Amino acid sequence: MDGDLVLYLTRRTMETALLVAGPVLVVTLVLGALVAMVQAVTSLKDMTMGLVLKLAGVGVTMLLTGGWSIQIAVDFTREVFAHLQALGH
Repeated sequence: MDGDLVLYLTRRTMETALLVAGPVLVVTLVLGALVAMVQAVTSLKDMTMGLVLKLAGVGVTMLLTGGWSIQIAVDFTREVFAHLQALGH
């Protein structure tokens, strides 16, 4: 295994991780900021409100983007196994 292949696989791994986790992280970030603003304006200090909204947001995001995320992960896994098979020959 040469250095170029290692760098390529490392870059693809980071890209895949960002693509799979990105939608959930963005939704959680946006919901967290919105809940913080609402709590600051209304002086509500309920900790469960933010948690419940984030969990609901993550659930909806996973329902909407789950199939796409799995397809990205499966394509990457197939690519890695193809590289490993090529190394074996």
